[in-house]
Amino acid sequence: MVQDHGMAEDIAQEVFVTMFKSILSFNAQSSVSTWIYRITVNKCLDHLRAKSRKKRGIFGSLFSADTGEPVSGAASFDHPGIKLEQRENARYLFAAIETLPENQKTVFVLAHIEELPQKDIAEIMNISLKAVESLLQRAKINLRKKLSDVYDRRKNN
Repeated sequence: MVQDHGMAEDIAQEVFVTMFKSILSFNAQSSVSTWIYRITVNKCLDHLRAKSRKKRGIFGSLFSADTGEPVSGAASFDHPGIKLEQRENARYLFAAIETLPENQKTVFVLAHIEELPQKDIAEIMNISLKAVESLLQRAKINLRKKLSDVYDRRKNN
């Protein structure tokens, strides 16, 4: 959910500190993994809110802040033109994701990047399964609209 590898490490430390401090208040109404995910998502959202106040982007963990190169997920085919096109496509996608409302963005990232089941997302976000489904559908519709404009322009150029 965060762009910066260093920030992700900082958040991980904060998550462990929070878990340590609040382990006695864990009431086992959900699984430990769901409880940890909820803490992690909340910490990430806190950092993203603070970072957005500073007018920065939010998907830097996927791209180097210095070079704009993808940090992970290298293409299996090393042709420079393919890499450039994949990098451009990813930039458009993550720029579009960044414009989504916070709750849609969170659901979309948890579902499609973290690949969590919708039931787990509902528990993590403390919302109903129907709300997750609705947010995910709205996120997809919004992304489709934003990206169709971009790709139509790219085809015509």
